[in-house]
Amino acid sequence: MARTLNPRNDPNAPWYHLDPLVVIAPFGLAIVGLAAIYSTTRGTDPEAYRTFYLERQLVFVVLGVGVMVAAAVIDYQKLRALAPALYALGILSLVAVLSPLGSNVNGAQAWFNVGPFGLQPSEFMKLAVIVLLASYLSRFEGHLGLGRLVIALIVAAIPMGLIAMQPDVGTLLVFVAIVMGMFLVGGAQFRHIVALTLLGVGLVAFMVNSPVLEEYQRDRLTTFINPDLDAEGAGFNQEQAQIAIGNGGLTGQGYGEGDQTRSGLVPEQETDFIFTVVGEELGFVGSSLVLGLFALLIWRVWRAAQLAKDQFGTLLCVGIATMIVFQMFESIGMTAGIMPVTGIPLPFISYGGSSSLVSFMSVGLVLNVRMRRWQ
Repeated sequence: MARTLNPRNDPNAPWYHLDPLVVIAPFGLAIVGLAAIYSTTRGTDPEAYRTFYLERQLVFVVLGVGVMVAAAVIDYQKLRALAPALYALGILSLVAVLSPLGSNVNGAQAWFNVGPFGLQPSEFMKLAVIVLLASYLSRFEGHLGLGRLVIALIVAAIPMGLIAMQPDVGTLLVFVAIVMGMFLVGGAQFRHIVALTLLGVGLVAFMVNSPVLEEYQRDRLTTFINPDLDAEGAGFNQEQAQIAIGNGGLTGQGYGEGDQTRSGLVPEQETDFIFTVVGEELGFVGSSLVLGLFALLIWRVWRAAQLAKDQFGTLLCVGIATMIVFQMFESIGMTAGIMPVTGIPLPFISYGGSSSLVSFMSVGLVLNVRMRRWQ
């Protein structure tokens, strides 16, 4: 009678090839996020510390772990058939959020209010576009001519146009990064990449100088070059963020003891400027730990892309890696004053349900690709 192998010891079982580092890094970042969110939202009175944001973010993390497991369990090849439907559903949600069904938050018509929670469909649209582009581009095995490139560009341009109407420049830039990364690996020719880059720069310049954006939104994009242009608005916000980072020094002021964090001078600190809490209270050491966890995650996602059994899996991982890298660089960069303020959340760390769910779901897809590399 043949002995039945334990799935954990069976080289043919998907879980045998699970990469633990792809799990450890997001969990570490999520723990840092929970601590930072509590520090900046608990208030200053020890007898009346608030746990509202902490409790909600903990719910988001638990739900995120659930969707991560679900995304890892179901064979990613089945996403090929679902890709058009997911894309269509995402487009419908972006159209609906621009209607009276949507809500305006911080100048962007980008949210659905679902009971006590807010849902941002553009976050989920990132994954829908990644899946559909990966499915389409993988058909050509690296031979991406102009005609095929134009079709792929149209696929990406439709949701990007709807997001520009909200307007949400930060999310729009994330889409640009995703598309460029996937085109590079998908086989786009160098001259086409150069042309698309110039086109993207031109579109951003057009938006900054067009009536699509409110004046304060334009200021947020331009004051990182010269903060004095809006010293009481976007320039003030970025200045306070840089002060918080500078306060941290080598080892930080201590958890819960950051001067800028306790005083509430840093705006949107639990979301857009969450990294200032890490920098001020944990210092260079804590910031390096966070950057190290991101580097570990990005390295393992890229490794999964290299080991994928097919081009579809490779492109899925590349799209996710590009999304994480750009959001990390932009979110941390704007706190340091080297990038414009765009309101992009820091994956796994910033407060927010939509961002947390998409981040964990993305990791689940990477695990999925990695675990099925031999099947």
